[in-house]
Amino acid sequence: MALTGVLLGKTDTLLHNNDNLVTNSTLEQDKVEQSVLRNYEKWIETSDVMPKLKLLKSRHVAYLKKGLGMIPSSYQCLDSSRPWFCFWILHSLELLKEPLPEETCINMANFLDKCQNHETGGFGGGPSQLPHLAPTYAAVCALCILGRYWKGAYDIINRPKLAEFLKRRRKEDGSFTMHDDGEVDIRGVYCAVVCARLTNVYTKEMFLNTGDWLSLCQTFEGGFAGVPGLEAHGGYTFCGFAAVALLGQEQKVNIKKLLRWTAARQMRFEGGFQGRTNKLVDSCYSFWQGGLFPVIHSVLQMHGDENISQENWMFNQLALEEYILGNCQNLNGGLCDKPGKSRDYYHTCYSLSGLSVAEHFIGDGVTKTNRNILDPIHPIYNICLQSAEFAIVHFKSLPVP
Repeated sequence: MALTGVLLGKTDTLLHNNDNLVTNSTLEQDKVEQSVLRNYEKWIETSDVMPKLKLLKSRHVAYLKKGLGMIPSSYQCLDSSRPWFCFWILHSLELLKEPLPEETCINMANFLDKCQNHETGGFGGGPSQLPHLAPTYAAVCALCILGRYWKGAYDIINRPKLAEFLKRRRKEDGSFTMHDDGEVDIRGVYCAVVCARLTNVYTKEMFLNTGDWLSLCQTFEGGFAGVPGLEAHGGYTFCGFAAVALLGQEQKVNIKKLLRWTAARQMRFEGGFQGRTNKLVDSCYSFWQGGLFPVIHSVLQMHGDENISQENWMFNQLALEEYILGNCQNLNGGLCDKPGKSRDYYHTCYSLSGLSVAEHFIGDGVTKTNRNILDPIHPIYNICLQSAEFAIVHFKSLPVP
């Protein structure tokens, strides 16, 4: 636990040991650790007895609301990711329990409708852009969040055409292409199965052989690669196991190896997670890695594993909170990757998602919370529990196309 280690003067046992072999990687690791150390020392100096790490809620809300209007010119390179901006900002605001006015919901839902292709199905990265599974996931999740405040948002989704789009993405081996003639990787499966489950267009035929293909993506380390044969990665691992769980085929992968690999990605001193072996800490993995633990816990519990904790997830939740709150908050609002980096909507979203996981333990209900209390998320979909529940109830009242 990094902050506790600083308080007790025991940082030497937590800092990286390069075994007298200096490389570019070890130099970068040392820089990050020294930045984190300075931040923790600053918090200790400015607190009375124990460090008082606080979530700067009002500043984050103000930063996020600016993004609901005009996106800064520095984001022009992400013009093909506009539904993602809607999702990142809306999800962050719901995590912070900031209500959305109906007018805002209507405007955003209408914009997302312009990103939808009503002829071929699916959503593009902006109006008149090619339908793609990634912005389709972002748009569907954003509309499910909006539906929590304005039910008309659900009707934006053209479910019959969405089902056709998802069916066309599937290949014979069970993998999914991201778009027409596009690349295959594990993100496509996750985006497709989330959209299908949330909107009740799921059929077994739509995901025939998909569980088998996903199992091939699990590496010898225990994590998942983007496609079979590559290196395990945090984002791909989340997509792979979350998809397997949604398919109800978790028995096809090695969960114990997955748990060991994921737990080893939490950094000993910083408290946050890295995305791959020997990489630097990054706040977005607070969700991509941290969000795996509730899913793994649920699966092990479902299969009767008696060794799982009934009080917390299987990682150091307090250390993750300390990393996010003590190192990633911009004083003007928004969160960043690591000390010294710029804030952005992506890292704000996934830092807050990971912080929510760390703050809440959900067993037979919320059995453990602490001081900041963000809204709890549904860890598989990464939208808040209430948004997921409302959407699932609504769409289950409609027939499968």
